[in-house]
This record gives sequence, structure tokens and C-alpha cells, in this order.
Amino acid sequence: MRVRGPEVLFIAWAIHDVEEALAFPATCDDLANRTGIEHLRIDAHQSWTAVGIMGAIVATACWRGYRTGGRSRMYRAVLAGLEGHVYTHLAASAGLRRYTAGVATAVPIMLPAVVAARRELQLAGPPLETLDFVRGAFVLIPGAIISQMLARLLPGREKPRGPGTSAGGARSSERSAGRKGSTR
Repeated sequence: MRVRGPEVLFIAWAIHDVEEALAFPATCDDLANRTGIEHLRIDAHQSWTAVGIMGAIVATACWRGYRTGGRSRMYRAVLAGLEGHVYTHLAASAGLRRYTAGVATAVPIMLPAVVAARRELQLAGPPLETLDFVRGAFVLIPGAIISQMLARLLPGREKPRGPGTSAGGARSSERSAGRKGSTR
């Protein structure tokens, strides 16, 4: 049986991740500003690199799903994991009370693709099971962490600095004002 779910899922993921890659640096900057954790920052080059690494995982899973008629464990895990991924975007935006990378395409693009691919599995059998969702978490969560770590290991492209800014982007007056015990 020819399945379309893997194709639809990959196309939706690609569209969704273009949005994520474009918006992720701004979301990370906001998180770094809110928490004071500078290591959260990522530049555009690193963002696209991380998306490319995840793309290899999702493409492999979808290819295996296509070749096996949706029976591949990896495909089923990634499908289940991407369904959960939709809700992580909604939770992140609700928690931060703002737009976050990926939320604009999570529901209108990713969710219908996941539902279509999942429905195809239900009709052809066997449907997704709880174990597929567990496997999905074990594939996609480490995959996302590793892709982000690898992307950050690559030399980043520095953001242009304005006059009076340091390598971290803070103005010298902001750095002075933030120091405890400063007499300036």
C-alpha cells in the first residue's frame, strides 16, 4: 500500500521548521534576557544548522515510513513525537505569554499533517500506541538537544555591534549600572 502520511508529515515539518529557524534566535534572546543565561543565545547560522540536523532525523524517519507503509518504528516514533511537539509550542507561548518560535505553524500546518498521518495508520493498522509516544520522546528530545549542542559548537557569526557595545552586546553604561558596588 502506498502511504502519503510520511510525505505530508515531512513537508509540514519543513514548513514549520523554516518558521522555527527564522524565529528561534529572537526567542532565545528573549529567554536569555529573562533568565540572565547567556548560553541560551543562538545566532541565525546556528539555528539553521540545528534545523538541518533535526531535518536529517525527520527525513530518515519519513523515508522509512514511506518504504515500510508506515510500519517503521522510527517513523511511528517521530510521528508520535511531532504530535507532542505541537503542544510544546502552545505551552511555551502560553507560559511566556508571547509568540515563540514555531507556534505560528504548529497548529495550522503541523497538527493537520500529524492528524492525517495518524489517521492513515489507524485505517491501515496498527494505530499509534502509547509505546510509540514514549519512543518519540526518546528520539526527538535527545535529537533536539544534540542538534542544538552541535550547532553551538560551530563557530557562530557574530551579530553586528553598535557603537559602545561589547562582544555580548551590552552597552558599557549598562554593564556599569548592573555592577554591584559600582561608584560610577
